[in-house]
Amino acid sequence: MMKRCQWATKQLAIAYHDQEWGVPIHDDRTLFEFLILEGAQAGLSWDTILRKRENYRKAFDGFDPDKVARYGAKKTKQLLNDPGIVRNRLKIAAAIQNAKAFLAVQKEFGSFDAYIWQFVGGKPKKNQWRDSKQLASSTPESDAMSKDLQCRGFKFVGSTICYAFMQAVGLVNDHAPGCFRRSQV
Repeated sequence: MMKRCQWATKQLAIAYHDQEWGVPIHDDRTLFEFLILEGAQAGLSWDTILRKRENYRKAFDGFDPDKVARYGAKKTKQLLNDPGIVRNRLKIAAAIQNAKAFLAVQKEFGSFDAYIWQFVGGKPKKNQWRDSKQLASSTPESDAMSKDLQCRGFKFVGSTICYAFMQAVGLVNDHAPGCFRRSQV
């Protein structure tokens, strides 16, 4: 039996852990998807978001930031009535605002990828936690990312959300010692 990180216990979480979590991502659309999903997850379990992920992709036009940035009152009302996503007015408004801020970052830096990877010096940071009790919920890097994103107009990007985002998209490798994925990503 393969040893995994302790949090990967349910079917969707196991598949996500084994195939995606911690793999370095450099595609802007995928980075935008994770930024929105991590914000939507605030106060909820990641399993909830994984179960709703395909619905999110449909509801948010494949996480195309150009389209999301143009959402108005009609689309917001549709989203608030969509049981396939988290129907939280503030989180939906944040997703739209974040799309606008995302496009501004792309314009300034050439890509969101170029911007976001600067927080770890352009390469994944491999943490050396001995066990899950040591695992941080934020770091100086996620603090800096959060502060800078907020200054750029992003919402639902507190340091803990930023750190979860960093873990998800491979800016940091927090696979547990002994986890079979640790050396693969």
